[in-house]
Amino acid sequence: MRGPPVGGRERAALVGLCASRTRRLDAERSLDELGGLAEAAGAEVVLRMLQERPKPDPSTFLGKGKIAALAASSVETGADVVMFDNELTPAQLRHIEEEVGRKVIDRTQLILDIFARRARTREGKLQVELAQLRYLLPRLVGAGAALSRLGGGIGTRGPGETKLETDRRRIRTRIHVIGEEIEHVRRRREQLRERRHKASVPTVALVGYTNAGKTTLFNALARAHAEVSDALFVTLDPLVRQVRLPDRGGEFLLSDTVGFIDRLPHALVAAFRATLEEVAAADLILHVIDAAAVDRDRRVAAVGKVLEEVGAIAVPRVEVYNKCDAITPDERRRLQDRDPAAICLSALRREGLDELIGAIASRLALDVRRMTLTFDPDDPEDRAAIARVYRHARVFAHETRDGRVSIVADVPRRLVNRFDPAPR
Repeated sequence: MRGPPVGGRERAALVGLCASRTRRLDAERSLDELGGLAEAAGAEVVLRMLQERPKPDPSTFLGKGKIAALAASSVETGADVVMFDNELTPAQLRHIEEEVGRKVIDRTQLILDIFARRARTREGKLQVELAQLRYLLPRLVGAGAALSRLGGGIGTRGPGETKLETDRRRIRTRIHVIGEEIEHVRRRREQLRERRHKASVPTVALVGYTNAGKTTLFNALARAHAEVSDALFVTLDPLVRQVRLPDRGGEFLLSDTVGFIDRLPHALVAAFRATLEEVAAADLILHVIDAAAVDRDRRVAAVGKVLEEVGAIAVPRVEVYNKCDAITPDERRRLQDRDPAAICLSALRREGLDELIGAIASRLALDVRRMTLTFDPDDPEDRAAIARVYRHARVFAHETRDGRVSIVADVPRRLVNRFDPAPR
């Protein structure tokens, strides 16, 4: 089998399957997306191949003639790796590698590789490793090289075991260890969420298809400087920032999350569950949609599937069409006619942000109500209430007269019921 190139980028051949001519456009777009994934992984695309076939060949995925053509074209173009736009069975992987004489990976492996490159924090690296190991376990036969690429530290061989049995045991042990560490992370996140809930600070989570512009919007709303790129899956580790609305009163926490993608590997969704629980526990979701994407509806559906899988489908949601500067006024009008509640904006140009902030304030009831509150400073419960007013409201006047404390403050509407508006 051909080895990796010495220096430089790997040269990739992309392979896809379309069930019928009517689905060819969808298959072409999916192959385009695979090309974007390949480039995000550091490869250069030198060959594209799409076969029309009602169902995959159980042995080689493609038909025998197409496999032979793929082998010849891979030699001609100097391809180092063949990437399939589907998940392959272990048997298919082995047979295709034997026929083509090149390293073969499927869509899931490619996404896992990108995640492994992008993870920066210990939590992110643990989650990616867990997903890789869960993917690798049922594919261990002939997977010695793949196992070695995951790095060492998985364990030691026991006496009297075959290599295959040992590898499986070591991987299961490592999966258990990582699972416990991620569970610890999950519990810590849950405690932080409880603390935020007690402090009555609502959370807004940004979700969306990868490269929809979530991080650009995050930076615009939070005045942050998170890394922005056209590459796929730049944001893996969650970012949380406090956003204050000085003109409207109130504040909220804004979190940026990993981008979703069509057919996001189940192993990744499971591994990132601790992170994605932030979305399920949010008070409001901003679903950021690339308004200029030709396959916009497919991407929206893919995000909906992931939200359902992580238990976030019932969280209140605002559809935010980003990159509206890249579409025509007619297309923009059609979008708003189809979904009048949606927000159309350009995060890059900072156009439409005021409308979005207004929608967030309205949905979270962050707008305020001017209240005059009176308290007995000798009453412990009232003293605690005074502290809450200063913590959650904007105080304009504080007077003590005849043994009573009178406070005039703008209280967030969602917290009005926590305070007694009537004089006592």
